Amino acid sequence: MRSRKILLLPGDGVGPEVVGEVKKIINWLNSKKSLDFKVEQELIGGASIDKNKTPITDEVFYKSLECDAVILGACGGPKWDNLEFSKKPERALLKLRKELKLFANLRPAICFKQLVEASTLKPEIVSGLDIMIVRELTGGIYFGEPRGIEPYKNNERKGINTHTYTSSEIHRIARVAFELAKKRKNKVTSCEKSNVMEAGVLWREEVQNLKDKEFGKVNLEHMLADNAAMQLLRNPKQFDVILADNLFGDMLSDEAAMLTGSLGLLPSASLGAKDKNGKIRSLFEPCHGSAPDIAGKNISNPIATILSFSMALRYSLDMDKEADALDNAVQQVLDDGLRTKDIVSKGTKEVTTSQMGDAIISKLK
Repeated sequence: MRSRKILLLPGDGVGPEVVGEVKKIINWLNSKKSLDFKVEQELIGGASIDKNKTPITDEVFYKSLECDAVILGACGGPKWDNLEFSKKPERALLKLRKELKLFANLRPAICFKQLVEASTLKPEIVSGLDIMIVRELTGGIYFGEPRGIEPYKNNERKGINTHTYTSSEIHRIARVAFELAKKRKNKVTSCEKSNVMEAGVLWREEVQNLKDKEFGKVNLEHMLADNAAMQLLRNPKQFDVILADNLFGDMLSDEAAMLTGSLGLLPSASLGAKDKNGKIRSLFEPCHGSAPDIAGKNISNPIATILSFSMALRYSLDMDKEADALDNAVQQVLDDGLRTKDIVSKGTKEVTTSQMGDAIISKLK
């Protein structure tokens, strides 16, 4: 088996703690399963600002281009809140997404059977929940031009952000959603605001056009994004694959994540298109942020980051067997009643970040 290059970018807050557990798993796979992962670790976000005066150095960026998969922890924190916008830690993540052309963000929202009681919703509402949110990641209002803050009349200021999409950008991400739906329950719900936004009208029309031309057997439903937010709380199991633009996908995926009980449980994958050799540039990260209030306490939940590595095994490294084994190990640990502080409940045992990682490795054995 050829050597696979993995770049670890722990970042800020709890990032180093949760990525550290992934590194332990990679080392175990290399040692016990005779795999040959070549791992490098670099600074990003606030950690890079503190040392290098920039959220991401050119050297780290070019390393990300050469790797088979990038695993990121988290970026940002109050320490860097007063920096100029273009120099904030989060700009590193946006640069990676944009320059690596990672246009498809996959965010599964799965309610583990062992953790139904951890959700704030009634068990009958979330039990068995399994949603895949497909979020467009390199267009829309986060990247559109013009943008900025400028002087306005009467000594006021005006903030400008531009929401824009092209037909090809919409087709590209919609195709990902339809292909995923074919492997699941064959249903896509496309979310936009076509009632008030011309870009939303275009989104609805182009998603429908692609469906009619290439995916006639996939069921497609159009839903206004605000209604989708309400329906996620009212009846989340009506959804299978949710397709949304950058802004609405960001909001809906965070809402869906909390249906499961904790952001500490949910992974994500950001994928580009296949090159001529079949290689996909990719970035994998937990849905949670840097959580500076609990950083350094060894109490953060590493499961989301570990499952993000599982997604890397599955989507970028062509190692479905190893991904299945890691997913099953997580399930077995939860069956044993082990819980980090964010999901502990009566009748379960609270463990630290490192203890959770060790327990998952013990199940791999």
